[in-house]
Amino acid sequence: MVMETRKQQGRKQLVIILLALLAVNFAGYYFFKRIDLTHDKRYTLSQTSLNIIESVQEPLYIDVFLEGEFPGEFKRLQDETRQMLEEFHAYNPNIIFQFVNPLEDETQREATMRQFYEKGMTPINVTVEDKGKSSQEVVFPWAVATYNDKSTKIQLLKNMMGATTAEKVVSSVQHLEYALAEALSKITTAKEKKIAVIKGNGEMPDRLMADFIKQLRETYYIGPFTLDSVAKNPQNALKFLKKYDLAIISKPREKFTEEEKEVLDQYIVNGGKTLWMIDAVHIEMDSLYNQNGTTLAFPNDLGLNDMFFKYGVRILPDLVKDEMATPIKLASGSQGSESQYQDYTWKFAPFAYPDPSEYKGASHPIVKNMSGIRMDFANGIDTLKNNIKKTILLQSSRYSKRVGTPVEVKLDMVAEEVSQKDYDGQGDIPMAVLLEGKFRSNYENRLLPFKDPAYQTVGKPGKMIVISDGDIAKNQLDDKMQPLELGYDKWTGQLYDNKGFMMNCVNYLLDDNGLINIRSKDVDLPMLDTQKVHDNYTMAQLVTVGLPIAILGLFGLLFTYLRKRTYSK
Repeated sequence: MVMETRKQQGRKQLVIILLALLAVNFAGYYFFKRIDLTHDKRYTLSQTSLNIIESVQEPLYIDVFLEGEFPGEFKRLQDETRQMLEEFHAYNPNIIFQFVNPLEDETQREATMRQFYEKGMTPINVTVEDKGKSSQEVVFPWAVATYNDKSTKIQLLKNMMGATTAEKVVSSVQHLEYALAEALSKITTAKEKKIAVIKGNGEMPDRLMADFIKQLRETYYIGPFTLDSVAKNPQNALKFLKKYDLAIISKPREKFTEEEKEVLDQYIVNGGKTLWMIDAVHIEMDSLYNQNGTTLAFPNDLGLNDMFFKYGVRILPDLVKDEMATPIKLASGSQGSESQYQDYTWKFAPFAYPDPSEYKGASHPIVKNMSGIRMDFANGIDTLKNNIKKTILLQSSRYSKRVGTPVEVKLDMVAEEVSQKDYDGQGDIPMAVLLEGKFRSNYENRLLPFKDPAYQTVGKPGKMIVISDGDIAKNQLDDKMQPLELGYDKWTGQLYDNKGFMMNCVNYLLDDNGLINIRSKDVDLPMLDTQKVHDNYTMAQLVTVGLPIAILGLFGLLFTYLRKRTYSK
């Protein structure tokens, strides 16, 4: 009788459990909710990411090449990437991903590596430490996303000059949601915004901006806009320019006419976005490579001073000399018939590293979590008081100063010895400034260069970024005169974050899907201390392997004892 009652109770409990499971599954079908228990909410996707994920209507495939034997830091990057992609897949099953080892077939190793190089996905060599033994492995910290007939590569590991692998991984994890969401946006969203690359005043040739332009074309419509037409019909030129959402002015060398300035001014006043890359000093690195190793740097008057002054900034005709600078490679002697080369710090090429502890603007989404940017003969920028909001995006280090022009610049300056006193009270020089607000016309209360019935003194809210370095978006050329990746220095082999910075500037100015705001995400990623694990390897094994087995064995003995005690009566 007692056994029959227990069976009936067991059946009732089973039925209740099954009904509860069915109810939970039924509710889960209509009510989707994921709970992020991490203290920094690293797996909670932003609304921007969710909107992009929701727009994926067809299968989207992501191949991640982080598979194989590599150090713990990369294992962590692999795990974090997998977790993030699982979040993407949970919200939209059309997003399908897999992890692939590109070097699994050893017979195709060389061919595979060559293919990755040709596609711009450079692998890295890492050292694997195991119980004091070292071995070299090749890691491909890349992914490729494909949607219909479009595909794009995704860089999973950020390049940070001077940073350890662990520091790179932490920064990369912070950047992970942005990198994935941006890639998905590129291949799923139709182009809408239009960018004009201003020509006609000796601006930088296209081949020296090829990589930047190529990157822009993946997301935006882009085309040249020549200001020569202003001389014939300024009103018509302004009408056509207003059809563009952003105007890029890159390293002009010839002075702007007043008519050209009015066209640009009215474009800005009417809400047009502008990205200025300006050299206020005339000097080129190539001009230093002569027999004497010297050249003259002198002011470059572009006629834009009054415009910038009205908008709230002033680019000074000086050079920023910074102890925190990037290297150049110079001949240091010869051995036999071959010249020997050595890296020297070139103080006129500041290494701009946005550090939130140094200045407030370094926490802005454009530069937050970004590695260093290479500048080249940059000038100082002064900010002026007016109604425009100004944010300093890039500035020199505290150990920097301004060098007035004209001045003779020599290659042998790399051997100069300086002291901290030489820079007291002179550093932290702005070199890139974001301006936001309603810009007032440069020709307010002035005679207009040409009559414009639609002329406005103040108009719609707008944005502009002024960078005091015309070469910040310049890519180098290889031996076959083909453009290299923006930010890559073929002489030293360093890769700087110039491309990331320039793309962030464009994305922010164009309010592109709010993607730029994802960069503000902070992730606290504690890394495993491999040296400590090696020193305490035996204890770690006992704690991680032996202790769980001991606890499980103890539980089994206790369970068996209690079971015998209960049913032996």
